[in-house]
Amino acid sequence: MKILKTMLGVTAAAAVSLLSTSTFAQTYPERTITMVVPFAAGGPTDTVARLVAESMSKDLGQQIVVENVGGAGGTLGAGRVAQADADGYTILLHHIGMATSATLYRKLAYDTLNAFEYVGLVTDVPMTIVARKDFEPTDLKGLIDYVKANKDTVTVANAGIGAASHLCGMMFMSAIETPLVTVPYKGTGPAMTDLLGGQVDIMCDQTTNTTKQIQGGTIKAYAVTSPEKLPVLPDVPTAVEGGLKDFTVGIWHGVYAPKGTPAEVTERLSKSLQVALKDQNVIDRFAELGTVPSPEADATPAALKAKLEGEIARWKPVIEAAGQYAD
Repeated sequence: MKILKTMLGVTAAAAVSLLSTSTFAQTYPERTITMVVPFAAGGPTDTVARLVAESMSKDLGQQIVVENVGGAGGTLGAGRVAQADADGYTILLHHIGMATSATLYRKLAYDTLNAFEYVGLVTDVPMTIVARKDFEPTDLKGLIDYVKANKDTVTVANAGIGAASHLCGMMFMSAIETPLVTVPYKGTGPAMTDLLGGQVDIMCDQTTNTTKQIQGGTIKAYAVTSPEKLPVLPDVPTAVEGGLKDFTVGIWHGVYAPKGTPAEVTERLSKSLQVALKDQNVIDRFAELGTVPSPEADATPAALKAKLEGEIARWKPVIEAAGQYAD
């Protein structure tokens, strides 16, 4: 009899829990959602996040507020979301650094693959290999020859360890098998400022940060890292066309929630993300930045999880070969 009562009690508790979760999912969201961006305001990832957050807010009927929590190559912001309540009111928009930090940081405060629920992919932003406008080389082949001959004096700017520009720069040096003098900054803005001012020579950064500068002629562009030329930069060849075989690097972005967030909630967020990526304003603004929204099939939890797992495996040997760690 006691066993029966115990079983009935457990069953009733499970039913109440299920009902509570279902009711919560049906009413979600009831208040403002915070989207953490683990980089400084005004940077390329922040730009992507604010466009997506604005459109998702309309679909969800609640505002999504972007909060910048920069530092430690994006791991501080990611760590904050990993520790947040799993209720769907704190989410994360992160870029490729989500994958590379798993190797760059050997004492990471969270388990990258198991500390989050997946919402979906947002966009895959091409990179550009650029230089100060008066830099001597005129094309990518000339650039490669020049930096190899002057490897001890050519300076490569980046926005700090783990930033997109750092990762692309590391991939570039690996591709040409030549280490260069790297100059890390505390953010994309200061790095670009010094490139514009001629204090550093080259940089490899996202089109979201370089397109307007290239179009305005304030920096020199040597290549885009996409498989094909970009409509927004029709005169800039691909890196492969310029002689860097298989050099395609995209800074993909994804949305995550804390581990344990109800599946119904992550599914609601995923559906809202899909709506946002079909928003004509988002499409148009992304095009101006040299990128496109992820297709609906990629704006899903399964696609983002597969992407993260694959990218961790891809970047691990590159980082280990470079021997550049953040701790």
